[in-house]
Amino acid sequence: MSAPLTRNDYAQPIIAGVLAAIVGYASTFTLMLAALTASGASPQQAGSGLFSTCVAIGILNIVVAWRIRTPTSFAWTTPGLAFLLTVGEPVGGFPAVAGAFLACAALILLTGFIRPLARAVAAIPSALANAMLAGMLLVLCLAPVNAAAEMPFQALPILAAWALGLRFARRYAVPIAVVVTGIVLATTTHLPPNTFDGAWPNLVFVVPEFTADALIRIALPLYVVTMASQNLPGVAVMKANGYTIQPAPIFVLTGVTSALTALFGGVTNNLAAITAAICAGPEAHADPNRRWPAPVAAGFTYLALGLLASLAAAFIAASPPLLIQAVAGLALFSSLAGSLAGALADEESRLPAILTFVTTASGITIAGIGAPFWGLVGGIVLLIMLRTSKSS
Repeated sequence: MSAPLTRNDYAQPIIAGVLAAIVGYASTFTLMLAALTASGASPQQAGSGLFSTCVAIGILNIVVAWRIRTPTSFAWTTPGLAFLLTVGEPVGGFPAVAGAFLACAALILLTGFIRPLARAVAAIPSALANAMLAGMLLVLCLAPVNAAAEMPFQALPILAAWALGLRFARRYAVPIAVVVTGIVLATTTHLPPNTFDGAWPNLVFVVPEFTADALIRIALPLYVVTMASQNLPGVAVMKANGYTIQPAPIFVLTGVTSALTALFGGVTNNLAAITAAICAGPEAHADPNRRWPAPVAAGFTYLALGLLASLAAAFIAASPPLLIQAVAGLALFSSLAGSLAGALADEESRLPAILTFVTTASGITIAGIGAPFWGLVGGIVLLIMLRTSKSS
């Protein structure tokens, strides 16, 4: 058993946790609001979704890290939001989306109880999972370029701030771009007088509807993306920093919290991957046994940031959609780069990964099923064929 933490031991992990939460929130809250709005949510429902998700993630971070004394971090599904933004509003509107969120939560919950299901998801080749994610991200990462062409006076200062941030303060590049975006929008966007009425955070109950369209086009791909691109990498990040966690209880917990947030328009919760590296790495503390306060601090920070959810939703609802998508795209550049690198690293699976990537990026829909599913299926089939021909 490790020695008790002193006051000095708490300072470093607390700072790391607060930083992780601020970076995670500022980098992708615009993506969440844009994705929920694109899928049919009203500004009030989008604000409720962001607020409920912040509360769920905050509680998960605090309770789990405090209980097991391990820097286990939680976040919302950024790849899932990127996917949701490309799907658009399904038949049945936002209640059908809430039903899809609930179904995805049920699948994650089952994954925690049914080991073969977890093994099946884990068996998806990482190259193909990365390629599928890259295909979904590509459309969003084109938004900054499109915005620069269509509204250069608003978009170029944001791009410049992001580039300068990469040069001089890499970790803060996206938050800096978000701040500049707020300044640009505040000085160029006409806000109606009642824009911020009722901007205090409020949970809006969404009665879920279960439609075949939303279950097939949203729930299933969202589950695969969340498991393959968030939960499994999250386990890998913990393992890389010397921590062995039991995934099954984590999946059960995130399944339950995701089901609760779905009733208020919130998206799926999962293990953190990128911000987990801050809380579980040496930045939190030199001693691995003294890093667990970092997720606790991150949790309290998420609870505080959740109070800004409705205000942010109201402001963004009155702003040019392309500019909001551009900021979201900038936040996903590093994810796109990492996904492409992971997809193309192995020469044996490179062509199947490219097939998965281009099919997913095409945005096709066949038999009511979206491109990510067909991209993954096509990549798996081609990979099996190539391996079979090589062994024969």
